[in-house]
Amino acid sequence: MAETEQRKTTAEDVLRIVEEKGIRFIRLWFTDILGQLKSFSINSAELEDAFDGGMGFDGSSITGFNPIEESDMIAMPDPSTFAILPWRPEENGVGRLFCDIQVPGGAPYEGDPRWIMRRALKRAEEMGFDDFFIGPELEFFYFKSERPQNGVPEVLDEGGYFDLTTLDAGSDVRRDTVLALEQLGIHVEYTHHEVGPSQHEVDMRYKSALEMSDDCMTYRIVVKEYAMRYGWHATFMPKPLFGENGSGMHVHQSLWRDGKNAFFDPDDQYYLSDVAKAFIAGQLRHAREIAPLFAQWVNSYKRLVPGYEAPVYLAWSRRNRSALIRVPLYHPGKEAATRVELRCPDPACNPYLCFAAMLHAGLEGIERGYELPEPMEQNLYHLSPEERIQRGIEQLPDSLGEAIEIAAESELVLRILGEHTFKRFIEIKREEWEEYRAQVTPWEIERYLPIL
Repeated sequence: MAETEQRKTTAEDVLRIVEEKGIRFIRLWFTDILGQLKSFSINSAELEDAFDGGMGFDGSSITGFNPIEESDMIAMPDPSTFAILPWRPEENGVGRLFCDIQVPGGAPYEGDPRWIMRRALKRAEEMGFDDFFIGPELEFFYFKSERPQNGVPEVLDEGGYFDLTTLDAGSDVRRDTVLALEQLGIHVEYTHHEVGPSQHEVDMRYKSALEMSDDCMTYRIVVKEYAMRYGWHATFMPKPLFGENGSGMHVHQSLWRDGKNAFFDPDDQYYLSDVAKAFIAGQLRHAREIAPLFAQWVNSYKRLVPGYEAPVYLAWSRRNRSALIRVPLYHPGKEAATRVELRCPDPACNPYLCFAAMLHAGLEGIERGYELPEPMEQNLYHLSPEERIQRGIEQLPDSLGEAIEIAAESELVLRILGEHTFKRFIEIKREEWEEYRAQVTPWEIERYLPIL
């Protein structure tokens, strides 16, 4: 999966492009602890100063950031992330830059999700790995409105998997979305209609984890912007429709060392190295702990139920899509194609935290020498609870409430997030769960009111 090294865009490059293209405004992007995109705009005349010393802002209103008494923060733009926003007017155009968040004095802010991803990559580097390449597959839905009158989202089509008919009402908007992504420097491999009605997928080519985290944030806003142009609403909500498949984000992963795929062994029956096997074992062992980082919403666990192609059982396989981790066999024996697919994340996660957690869990397996169990090639949904217990197959938490309490006791999650972010994340998610638990749902009214 290694690509030819490309020269990074420098601050001088950005300043030159801004002047040549007549860019008038620069949006500085970063995310809060939950992965919601945040932005403020500066005049292009301020850009050189921004590169020199960053731009100050009040972090007290950013979810998960510092309290009001410690709220002064610095957004330091990363010149390698510069792009011109294609949905804004060409005249007096608008550029964007992702930022690293710092505290006064220039030290990284420990609650910055981008910094958490950087720390994970640093650990991999210290263990001798050059890079962590990932290729996520983000699914999403198009609906006619973000606030349906009857409470049920209205679909645009009844198309199914890979349909190429007039049933696929999203073909044109997907095309516009792909063109916009490519203008932003994001290589799209393919796009198609997914299993559910109005459900779609646009797949980006793999990249290093930090770059891909940035690209996922860009991807989500582009999908939404172009849906809005058509008068529709795009959502990455994991389970918006009862009785239909939810939206997942299967993530293909590989570690590289000295320009070679550290997951590949031509002599192994699965073409997996000892590194790859320990990495898989690490993700399996720690999946329950890191669940709130790849499935962070109450709604995430409505998707993670048996019967809707969402994996819940902690096992791995080569062909079996009911397992949590799959080793794709599209090109068996080919080094560059050897990878591990984690199938449980959803596209509404914070990608920086999700990918950092995945990497840490895998590295934990390598560092501690975890042994990989045998693959489970049969459909795990067809096994009885007793059979799964007999085979030692655990499952993901059933709810955000269960997931967050497991994470709260996890030393690994504490190391992944750091003390500040760990404390705030657990607090925020407990509040979300308690608010949800107190709700009286339409299902309860319909079920119980007539009989109780």
